[in-house]
Amino acid sequence: MKRLFTSESVTEGHPDKLCDYISDSILDAYITRDPYSRVACETVAGKGQILVTGEITSNAEVDIEKIVRETIKEVGFDNANTDIDYKTCKVLINISKQSSDIALGVDKSLEQKQGSKEESEGAGDQGMMFGYASNETEEYMPMPICLAHKLAKRLSDVRKEKIIDYIRPDGKVQVTVEYEKGEPKRIDTIVISTQHKEKADLEQLKKDIKEYVIKPVVPENLLDNNTKYYINPTGRFVIGGPLGDSGLTGRKIIVDTYGGYSRHGGGAFSGKDPTKVDRSAAYMARFIAKNIVANGFAKKCEIQLSYAIGVAKPISIYVDTFGTGKLSDTEIVKKINNTFNLTPRGIIETLDLRKPIYKKTTNYGHFGKKDLPWEKIIKMV
Repeated sequence: MKRLFTSESVTEGHPDKLCDYISDSILDAYITRDPYSRVACETVAGKGQILVTGEITSNAEVDIEKIVRETIKEVGFDNANTDIDYKTCKVLINISKQSSDIALGVDKSLEQKQGSKEESEGAGDQGMMFGYASNETEEYMPMPICLAHKLAKRLSDVRKEKIIDYIRPDGKVQVTVEYEKGEPKRIDTIVISTQHKEKADLEQLKKDIKEYVIKPVVPENLLDNNTKYYINPTGRFVIGGPLGDSGLTGRKIIVDTYGGYSRHGGGAFSGKDPTKVDRSAAYMARFIAKNIVANGFAKKCEIQLSYAIGVAKPISIYVDTFGTGKLSDTEIVKKINNTFNLTPRGIIETLDLRKPIYKKTTNYGHFGKKDLPWEKIIKMV
């Protein structure tokens, strides 16, 4: 039976991703100066303005406006007429400290309040987090999102390296993969929309995108005469970034994870320090799922962890290997409990999350990148 599955990615100049990147840049700045900073930082972008809001408790002093402008410049936005100008945009800052009610549960877990000496920090919020891995790519990621990320990154690279010198930072990619009996067989459709300068020729843009973006990234054996290409299908994309559409931190959670191929708990990642299990437990769930597949216990695996605010240990662990497991899902849960410390402190220590690594995660997916700690492979017994 043949099925089509589609995932999308966006470039760092997409207005939502610009906001994610600003939020994570601010987070990294605080963690660099104070690794125990509590940060929940949201960014809104639109029509020449940036608003940074949220809750930050830290011993560090950070020039947030400077970071905002440097980040916009790094992305490549410098034109108020077509997107946003890092030099002239208005920056508004509305930051308060973390709620004392939330801090009560994070500083001291329910278990410690009841007399346990093992755990001292509780989860920063309730919620459920999912992790996923499969063996269909070398990154242990679903092929549609894996290729979409690679194409989106390449689209940014050819702009920065001036291989295609007439495109601007905003862009989106979509890849549709045809599956047969659960295995990826071919690419059915590739959609790429990129912001460009006013006088760019559409036909030349289509040729250049195929030659310099698609060809170096997509394996030739996955393309055939029936593969469809839609490159800037509206015909014009000059106005982009926050001028073309407003941006908001946390609005690209499916891009950030598995492209819709696996379930999502709903919590966003960017701008949150590792005491927020929305982020850290999702990273841990990916770490576990990837190692279950990499250790040969299953061909694909989805993990769900759930937490209650102020409670250190997860209230549930769910495993689904979709009938591909060499062990039962119940046996795999036992291995997880024997191998991993799933408390907030345990996750932070296992993955070494009190370091300024978060800007590296923002763009082109939080999973599948070799240099991130939750992507390392360990031996599970």
